[in-house]
Amino acid sequence: MVKALEWVALPQPALRLLDQTRLPTQEHYIDVTTVDTLVRAIQDLAVRGAPALGGVGALGVVVAMAQGEREAWSSERLAGEIARIRNARPTAVNLAWGVDQVLPAMPRGIPAVLDAAMRLVAEDEAANRELSRLGADWIIARTGKDLVRVLTHCNTGALATTAWGTAYGIIHELHQRQRLEVVHADETRPLLQGSRLTSWELTQDGIPHVVQADSAACSTILRGLVDVAIIGADRIVANGDTANKIGSVALALACQRAQIPFVVAAPSSTIDLATTTGAEIVIEERPPHEVLGLGGLRTSPAGARAFNPAFDVTPHDLIDAIVTERGIVEPATHPDPRLLAEIAG
Repeated sequence: MVKALEWVALPQPALRLLDQTRLPTQEHYIDVTTVDTLVRAIQDLAVRGAPALGGVGALGVVVAMAQGEREAWSSERLAGEIARIRNARPTAVNLAWGVDQVLPAMPRGIPAVLDAAMRLVAEDEAANRELSRLGADWIIARTGKDLVRVLTHCNTGALATTAWGTAYGIIHELHQRQRLEVVHADETRPLLQGSRLTSWELTQDGIPHVVQADSAACSTILRGLVDVAIIGADRIVANGDTANKIGSVALALACQRAQIPFVVAAPSSTIDLATTTGAEIVIEERPPHEVLGLGGLRTSPAGARAFNPAFDVTPHDLIDAIVTERGIVEPATHPDPRLLAEIAG
């Protein structure tokens, strides 16, 4: 199974990242030993996906401490550099969460922080596998299908996590149980995480699938070509509203009209009980060139401006199930202002 991130000791201690901007044509790794390199990798989407960012945040503290030791940083400089990592992307809650999880270990030194970070990474993989089992059980029971046809958006596999996957993990679980017919993978504009990354993982795992344009997805649902839509999440707030890759809310609306389940899958670390509703979520806006061109070639007229939100918010009443390793809640049928408290980490 591919790993989006791992800690390596040789030739020097480093956080090794699979550069996802080069997939599927090149399998290139970045050995991160400085905060500048890590922040750039996060912002350029060399590493992305909420659970993966949690692991990167935790291991990033080790990177900062090691660089600070080499360069004799003051405590104030170290705190500032760790804050840069923590705030490198604002919408995904897991990045800041991962940093915060290992901060208490800092007084005991780098080995203690590294141990805490590696535990977090291992726990994320275990959480992904458990939520995949729970999600597959729920979908099989809810759809009543012997073979399930799935639609998914963006990338939620091992590339987006520390291992296994969230929404993709459920798909993988269905495939292993021989209960999956086909996956419709949205290409996911503007950076094509679906066609570049999800399709690459599905191919590696031998899972039957088709890639479709984002604009085809709602029609696919309304034509009755799929039985369930499964997506991941970058932040799930207290009432069940969910932030995910731009284009997600359209799928939820189509699923409601077609009366098929819309499922959100994420580890409990993605739940943000401090934020009450989705209206409070800060939506990251990406650089204009990502929608004004493709592959380095400008496709829009000179002078055209871009609106490039990276995420949208799906209201809880459009979500049939939120699946974490701690259980499942059903926001559309059982709404409550503190719905997620019972399955939060």
